[in-house]
Amino acid sequence: MTTTKPSAKLTTQGVVNTETPFDKRHCCWFCGEPSHVNFIFPPQPATVSEQKTKYLLLSCSHLTISVPCCGECQKLAAKAQVNNIWAVKDFVKKQLLKIYAKHLAIGVNWSKEELSSSEFEGGNFESFAKSAWFVYEVAKGRVSYTGWPLVANGVVLDDSVCEEEQSEAIFHFDGVAYPTVSAAIEHYGDIFLLDRGYVSAVLQYMANGNITEKSFAQTIRFCRLLVNATPKERKMAFLTLINSDDKHTL
Repeated sequence: MTTTKPSAKLTTQGVVNTETPFDKRHCCWFCGEPSHVNFIFPPQPATVSEQKTKYLLLSCSHLTISVPCCGECQKLAAKAQVNNIWAVKDFVKKQLLKIYAKHLAIGVNWSKEELSSSEFEGGNFESFAKSAWFVYEVAKGRVSYTGWPLVANGVVLDDSVCEEEQSEAIFHFDGVAYPTVSAAIEHYGDIFLLDRGYVSAVLQYMANGNITEKSFAQTIRFCRLLVNATPKERKMAFLTLINSDDKHTL
């Protein structure tokens, strides 16, 4: 089976159901949850304006396809203002990150062992201890789900167009696959009330051109020390960090 980019004339044809691997036949292509609906892209004239439909048909790099999905992802995908199905998936991932930020925060603040050995007793606290890790793993699984290669009419659709348009690649940290590094910064910024611009600046310095899980972890630890700091104090802390590293290299 070869991979190829469909010709422009394919975009004018009817909706093509993509092929689903047997072991994924009940899965949402976006998040892996049980699927019971489909998402069509580019959308049909009945669902969006005729002008938008014409634009997407002309600019979309692939033919009109249908992918299996869950109801939540279908609604999120319909809001995407992009021109290919892989960019739609990135949009959906970012929205899921925002919706389930509190669930994902469980894994940031607790470990499975800590929750299982916690001494919460009675009421909501006990219920939280029993269900929290499961809730976290479900959210992590949905956000990190990669889907499967899309095949239509026996041809593997070429997703390189999405890779070419992306300014950032998928970033893995602490078991979660983030659509971009920026999405990871936004997520941790919201959890720990960090200034996103400051986190980004510190990360660029820490990473020295190569952002890794280690440099990201170091950045978050450093920035968490300055949660209640003023802009001036954050600036002085950053300069101290730089000067300290300069001394170590002498």
